[in-house]
Amino acid sequence: HECPWQRLERLREEVPDVPFQMLLRGANAVGYTNYPDNLVYRFCKQAAASGIDVFRVFDSLNYLENLKLGIEAAGEAGGFVEAAICYTGDITDPSKGKYTLDYYLEYARQLAQLGVHSIAIKDMAGLLKPRAAALLVGAIRKELPDMLIHVHSHDTAGNSLASMLSAAEAGADVVDVAIDSMSGITSQPSLGALAAATAGSELDIGVRPQDLEPLNSYWEQVRSLYAPFESGQLSGSSDVYRNEIPGGQYTNLLFQASQLGLGDQWVEVKRKYAQANLLLGDIPKVTPSSKVVGDLAQLMVAQKLEPDQLIEQAESLAFPDSVVSYFQGGIGLPPGGFPEPLRSKVLKGRSLEDGRAAYDGRPGATMKPYDFDKELGLLQASYPSNKGERDALSYALYPQVFRDWQEHRAVYGEVEALPTEAFLHPMAVGDEVEFATEPGRSWIVKLVSVPKPDENGQTQVIMELNGERWFVPVTDNSVQSATAREKAGGSPGSVGSPMPGVVVDVKVKPGDTIREGEPLVVLSAMKMETAIPAPASGVVERLLVSAGDK
Repeated sequence: HECPWQRLERLREEVPDVPFQMLLRGANAVGYTNYPDNLVYRFCKQAAASGIDVFRVFDSLNYLENLKLGIEAAGEAGGFVEAAICYTGDITDPSKGKYTLDYYLEYARQLAQLGVHSIAIKDMAGLLKPRAAALLVGAIRKELPDMLIHVHSHDTAGNSLASMLSAAEAGADVVDVAIDSMSGITSQPSLGALAAATAGSELDIGVRPQDLEPLNSYWEQVRSLYAPFESGQLSGSSDVYRNEIPGGQYTNLLFQASQLGLGDQWVEVKRKYAQANLLLGDIPKVTPSSKVVGDLAQLMVAQKLEPDQLIEQAESLAFPDSVVSYFQGGIGLPPGGFPEPLRSKVLKGRSLEDGRAAYDGRPGATMKPYDFDKELGLLQASYPSNKGERDALSYALYPQVFRDWQEHRAVYGEVEALPTEAFLHPMAVGDEVEFATEPGRSWIVKLVSVPKPDENGQTQVIMELNGERWFVPVTDNSVQSATAREKAGGSPGSVGSPMPGVVVDVKVKPGDTIREGEPLVVLSAMKMETAIPAPASGVVERLLVSAGDK
């Protein structure tokens, strides 16, 4: 509920001398799909102007053509370009197949030829074991003696600190760690632990553990404010070596599975994730490719599908849009190509908007340039308070998120001025909150009373603003009429939802004539959108859902 550009610029103003780094998903920019080339270039230019120094550029499939675009865009913006190798598999295990030491070495050579300033080994799931770290970093250091090498991992299995030490001993220049109170499990290894482990050695990082105490204390308090959003994971999980779920996605999937009532099936979700990865061709898993694997895994759990059943039914299944787009080449080409016959079955009857079955090469290469002038004009007409270039970029990359933010701001104002605790946790009667909206302009807000709502769910909340009493009409959403929606039956032509979710779009209306396979509604569940197809040709008689229904 705040402008990301303003947040970055405020941080830059407060911290002028520390390099800021961001992740750039190559041709995917900071989104889940490919964007027109000019949009990626424009985004990088604005990011650098707003305060980004280092661009860690990667492609979720290690697809070099996508990566090149991001490298060129970040370089043209004047940034320090760090190209990343997305690590998966295990180079110490010959049975892991295509992700061998030679595979990664060749990729590093190709990156060096593009003139990047440094190379990162991006180990999203914490699969880089200590011996593998030594082998990989040592080989790259020997091959590229003058290249700065940066290693990033997650501590899901509990091995990451040992891996970072092995990487440093083998020649890595930089390793990623996290402040102690934010470290471990699916985060990075502990900074304090690294400082203690290297103290007095040639690798001493020059940080004394006692100097970290005030920082640890501060971030412990900050983290406690966000306790309701914790995933509930209490320990490491070495089964990540089997399921290969990236650290950031691991906690998201666990939390979302619990929210959807699938918490007792978490073991099955992880098993299906591993199966989905193999069905997709055993791919590197990092946003957005990790989302494709997660979406397919959730489909398999929800519909109780084994791999052979999914392949057999692929022509008629309602696959998540991300999976269809993946097989169309929407995020690039995976190492070793797409798996058959699954790809052909998924794409049967599903084509791109221009009629092609799939993209040929880099998707962005055939996209029309983004018309900034036109879109900015439309944006200003819809949201007169927009901030021009920066908001235009936010809208271009995340149109629905931007619209939701603008609607929230229209109702609640600029809530970023509120203290975190007041934003996340409801005030109790008698509570006071003080905050500033601009230098020299501060407010003291006190909640005086919350009367009972009327029959329509409306209540007049009584508050004091700098001592002046205000009566604020508020809708109490807990007051709702008890109505039950009719469930889909088993009769021919009756269509129900295959999984819990929110209806984000309705494609038809009563009276429409449709053909078998045409989309009826679009369902959103766990960050994936799925088009529900018509099971047969015919005429729509009744429609019992609207956009926004759960």
